[in-house]
Amino acid sequence: MSSDTALRADALGKRFGRRGGWALRDCAFRLPAGRVCALVGPNGAGKSTLLALAAGLTAPTEGALTVLGTTPAEARPRVGYLAQDKPLYPQLTVAETLRMGAALNPERWDPAVAEGVVAGGDLDPAARVRTLSGGQRTRVALALALGKRPELLLLDEPMADLDPLARHDLMGTLMGQVARYGTTIVLSSHVVAELEDSCDHLLLVGGGRVRLAGEIDELLAAHLRISGAAADADLGPHTVVESRVTGRQLSALIRPAGPLTDGWRATAPSLEELVLAHLRSPNAPSLTEERAA
Repeated sequence: MSSDTALRADALGKRFGRRGGWALRDCAFRLPAGRVCALVGPNGAGKSTLLALAAGLTAPTEGALTVLGTTPAEARPRVGYLAQDKPLYPQLTVAETLRMGAALNPERWDPAVAEGVVAGGDLDPAARVRTLSGGQRTRVALALALGKRPELLLLDEPMADLDPLARHDLMGTLMGQVARYGTTIVLSSHVVAELEDSCDHLLLVGGGRVRLAGEIDELLAAHLRISGAAADADLGPHTVVESRVTGRQLSALIRPAGPLTDGWRATAPSLEELVLAHLRSPNAPSLTEERAA
């Protein structure tokens, strides 16, 4: 497996129980190392399941997932994982929590990194976890994840309980980690607009399947938002992701297969427009950088 690949899925599927539904099915994608990947999709799409698989906390039902060139279990010491509920021991103090992180990761622990994350939030090291706000607990949990100096950092909705300023500070901390250590980050979030300036890779999951995967700039460049007279609409060979008719006007998001005919007004979509159009159109053809083989 190439060392420049952080995650690679091949026909990956996860089913819970013998008669349970599929949380993920036939997922195939490749995430290059050193990227900041936005993992987006509606509730129940399979995002948390995918992160748990990558963290080695559960096993796939079918297919394969490689992490940092090996199995999720073997890669675990090099992976940081922050679950959505951010589990911490409420009776421990902040300082005791960091000492626990050092004891559990003796070979990789960087106290300066962990203490710097805590200090950035003006947290009292003697404060017990149970007395902290949701945003403060997020900072302590992130300090544990970053303190082990992971090569791959998996974050499941880390910004859900943060105010706008705290979210901005968190993204600054993460970008500093990427710049300093080359960490690969997979960031699950519903706030798509906030990810556009920070993330360079996209993994869009819908209905348990990968709908879009690849470099954000390339995915945006592959799509156009167009509008024109509905009566003259002829989209010919172009792939239509979503289209709407309002009065006499038709607007659509397409993947052009060549030059547009006269009469169409075309603009580049935003990341949020791209994501929402694909989520609203579950039968639209998926687009991935490559099918893992």
